[in-house]
Amino acid sequence: MKKTMWLVVLLVLGGIAAAGFYFWQTQPQPESEPAPPPAEAPPAPEPEPQIRHPIKEAGPPEKPLPALESSDDAMLEVLTGFFGQQAVQEFFDVREIVRRFVVTVDNLPRKQVSMRYRLFKPVAGQFLAIGEGENYLTNPDNLRRYKSYVLLSDTVDAKKLVAVYTRFYPLFQQEYVNLGYPKGYFNDRLVEAIDDLLAAPEISGAIKLVRPKVMYLFADPQLEELSAGQKIMIRMGVENAVRIKARLREVRKELTGQALQP
Repeated sequence: MKKTMWLVVLLVLGGIAAAGFYFWQTQPQPESEPAPPPAEAPPAPEPEPQIRHPIKEAGPPEKPLPALESSDDAMLEVLTGFFGQQAVQEFFDVREIVRRFVVTVDNLPRKQVSMRYRLFKPVAGQFLAIGEGENYLTNPDNLRRYKSYVLLSDTVDAKKLVAVYTRFYPLFQQEYVNLGYPKGYFNDRLVEAIDDLLAAPEISGAIKLVRPKVMYLFADPQLEELSAGQKIMIRMGVENAVRIKARLREVRKELTGQALQP
């Protein structure tokens, strides 16, 4: 019955169209008018961003991943397994760990790192400078403040670290989308952050500072315009930075399969 009804409708529509065409052909035609300009084509949709560093496929998980909002216990267990309970309590903020990791990575290549969501606790002690007036210089004693962080990085096995990161990657990606990057790919941002840190200049000796208010700034405007991550690398001193960069290269190689020369 339905097929018959559709056939009738089609025949009626066809008849109306034919009659209309005949009527139009038999009427005196007005002088032709120039055809209106073709409508502008709608803009082409933006292409999806290309993934530059696809994450390696993880094997079947030993157990299902926790929901993002309840992932702190699992992430705390991971950190403790790598660094030990005492080090985790000393160096890390263990609330909203996934968010803190993602925000910190995203902020490092920028001018500022969010203090609210930083993953690591502040470096112990105050930043030290020598001199007075307009003759401030970085104090070599500052380098000791970063030693414990360098020693912490030395304990990490890059291969195991990336394996755990890969297993939990869906949570990091979900949080990255939540931060306002619906088409972003967090692993690409992580590699960008690592590359930015590796590009930090290595400056031997004391560095001239200025103190316009409370905080010390680099006197050289080019240094002060560097990313937050690169300025951290400079503040920790060349010796510490070289060791941190070596670990970063190992992690990057595991993430991308590409080895970088120092």
